Amino acid sequence: MCYYKKRRIPTKTSCIYEGGSMKFSFAHNNINVKDLDKSLAFYKEALLLEASRRLEDPSGAFTLVYLKSPYTAHELELTWLRDWDRPYNLGDNEFHLAFYVDDYEAALKKHKEMGVVAYENADMGIYFIADPDGYWTEIIPAGKY
Repeated sequence: MCYYKKRRIPTKTSCIYEGGSMKFSFAHNNINVKDLDKSLAFYKEALLLEASRRLEDPSGAFTLVYLKSPYTAHELELTWLRDWDRPYNLGDNEFHLAFYVDDYEAALKKHKEMGVVAYENADMGIYFIADPDGYWTEIIPAGKY
C-alpha cells in the first residue's frame, strides 16, 4: 500500500511521494555479491526474481544486474566486483530487504527445504532468509504490517 495525500491507495508499482514540486519514488536497492551466478540463482529460486537488465564495465572490473519481481517496479541491484577477493563484511548494521508473500506457509516450507531460513519469529509471524553473501531478507505475509 502507498499513501498519497494522506489516503491509502493500492498499487503494484513504486510509491511516489510529493514534496512541493519534486516527486521521489524508490528505484532500487544495491548489494555487492562475491559470486554473481550463485546470487542470481538464489534470488531466482528463493524469491522468483528475474534479471531485468545487465550492465558490464568494458574493462570487466564490475557487473551490475538488476532483478525484478512482476509485482513491483522496485528493483534489487546486484554488483559484482572482479577484484574483490574476500567475503563482504556486513558489520553490525541490521540492513535487510523485505518482501510480502501471498502464501506465507508455502514460502516458509520452500525456504526451509532450501536451507536458507536464518531466523524465524513465530510470535510476529515473520522470518528471514540469508543469501549466499549473508544478506538477510524478511518474509512477511501479505496484508500484515
